[in-house]
Amino acid sequence: MISGNHSATLSEAPPPRVIAGEGTPESEWRNWDGLDSLPDVDLDVLIPPGSRVMFVAPHPDDEVLGMGGLMALLAQRHHRLALVAVTDGDASHRDSAKWPADRLRTERPRETLEALRRLGMHGVQLIRMHIGDGGVANAEEDLRQSLAAIIGPTDVVITTWSHDGHPDHEATGRAADHACIARGATLVEVPVWMWHWSHPGDVRVPWKRARRLVLDAPLVEAKRHAAHAFVSQLEDDPSTGRPAILPPFVLDRLLRSFEVLFV
Repeated sequence: MISGNHSATLSEAPPPRVIAGEGTPESEWRNWDGLDSLPDVDLDVLIPPGSRVMFVAPHPDDEVLGMGGLMALLAQRHHRLALVAVTDGDASHRDSAKWPADRLRTERPRETLEALRRLGMHGVQLIRMHIGDGGVANAEEDLRQSLAAIIGPTDVVITTWSHDGHPDHEATGRAADHACIARGATLVEVPVWMWHWSHPGDVRVPWKRARRLVLDAPLVEAKRHAAHAFVSQLEDDPSTGRPAILPPFVLDRLLRSFEVLFV
């Protein structure tokens, strides 16, 4: 049984899922034995022979940060792969002279292509939805319908967790969930920002559904190399004085030697 030092009584309201500050440090996660005790995912069971795997990413980089090791592994195994880019990530740098929306709208999809190349994902089917960055919840029904139109009943759809803490991640997760139910497809959810606002043993997290995918050293390096293709997210912005969207303390939680899936 997975447990932690944190507990909540029935009378306490759950704390909000807030992405602020530096969040829970990776050292705290590493010191929790709950992660080591997660069952390993059986990919041959999760992804039956002949299934197409469709990754659905709210923003360019979410697919790599949450699922990059899995993507590279499936590419090595010659699975049929598709990537749905929900937004173009053009709202990541508000009021920036260095990274205005027009530049981001062009550059972030280019970064995705480079990241896929670094993961060895040649020939992946890439589908762009062009939904406004930061506005996925407002277009959730349209996204659900669009996904239902392209998802097949034998597909395995992998996307961000519907309680991940970021509105776009959550809306994407909900839309994919509903589309998978409608089409009879399999849904797998991946936490990204959960590692920031959550804590070891957090009762808000579905640990019983969590499975661990261990990555060997070449897969970890491939994922790290791919993550560094997203240059726009890794550099401080001198035009606004704001730090990088993905500073080292965020990457530490996402570039581990394993990935966690909710199945």
